[in-house]
Amino acid sequence: MDISVTGYGAVSPFGHGVDPLWDALLAGSSGVRQLDRDGALWEQVPIRVGAPAALDADGLLGRVRANRLDRSQQLALVAAAEAWSDAGAPAVAGDRLAVVVGTGVGGIETLLDAHDTLGASGARRVSPRTVPMLMANAAAAQISIEYGARGGAYTTVSACASGAEAIAVAARLIVTGEADVVIAGGAEAAVTPVTMASFAQSQALAKPDGDDPATLSRPFDVRRRGFVLGEGAGFVVLERAEHAAARRQRSHATLAGWGITSDAHHITAPLEDGSEQERAMTAAIRMAGLTGGDVDHVNAHATGTLLGDIGEAAAIRRTVGPHALVTAPKSSIGHMFGAAGAVEAILTIRALETGTVPPTRNLEQLDPAVDLDVVTGTVRSAPLRAALNNSFGFGGQNASLVFTTA
Repeated sequence: MDISVTGYGAVSPFGHGVDPLWDALLAGSSGVRQLDRDGALWEQVPIRVGAPAALDADGLLGRVRANRLDRSQQLALVAAAEAWSDAGAPAVAGDRLAVVVGTGVGGIETLLDAHDTLGASGARRVSPRTVPMLMANAAAAQISIEYGARGGAYTTVSACASGAEAIAVAARLIVTGEADVVIAGGAEAAVTPVTMASFAQSQALAKPDGDDPATLSRPFDVRRRGFVLGEGAGFVVLERAEHAAARRQRSHATLAGWGITSDAHHITAPLEDGSEQERAMTAAIRMAGLTGGDVDHVNAHATGTLLGDIGEAAAIRRTVGPHALVTAPKSSIGHMFGAAGAVEAILTIRALETGTVPPTRNLEQLDPAVDLDVVTGTVRSAPLRAALNNSFGFGGQNASLVFTTA
């Protein structure tokens, strides 16, 4: 069964919309910056560089409504609205419309703020809306309410693979006949003192050393030293191809295959040989009815960690081969965790639509162990027929998606 991507929407460090994000990546711009955050807790955080989303939530959602939502839910609703509009606001029965949202931690900002309020001012000052704002499924629930989706409101929580896994789950709902249209994606807003301090302690964050913050995220570079924490949201509207055709709606791309595996190895470290990542890629390519040689472009997970980049590169080389044009957008937008797979799926689709691959920023000296054609410096143009998007997360969660031209 063909599954069409009829709409997409995003919120990123470059603002609201897919176009500003795509244009910034083509220009080699960076959304990474020094975080200007006040407060005693922020003063304790050793690394204060990130890629926060640029969003006027009050202006887009209204101040009253925005105040009743965690930031992650604000991002989700705005990105989903763009995707829904882009898809032509499909006329679909509520029981044939579903929602799937991926997130790594849900409303963590709300949780931490409420904890601080309780300690400083007591229980009477804690908002009764705290639980509906912090629960991980709140974004899916809010979107389902917004569009009257009664075909299920699902939440995938699989660390950095959450957004891509949400798209795969959405596709399954269409294949099994449970839905005709699914709003799917991911949202994350976890740039908080606690998460930043924890990642810094685990040596996962890139450490500034007198560097321009924009140069810190260096996937595949020999000088890479960790990731930069980002935030944002990305959503697509998946639709049974016949349903889209019946309403004469154009398609951005076809979701042709997906693969999900788990390392069953370590809670944070991936398998060094990338074997389960390879299996996820292979499964997605096989489902699409393709071979590795048919894949022209790979949007790599590539966070900029020492071991992670090498294992993924080896897995891509074995699965796809050396010919595909590879890019690593986290060099420009940071690592959005639960939103990463969905936002980067949109970037993968845009590459197919335009025949252009954005450069990997800050890649000055390719690690000799990365035996791939990684695009750097300037945009590369080429005929693109099929593209692979990788998302891998803590816990050994692996998700790969294959898109083909519409």
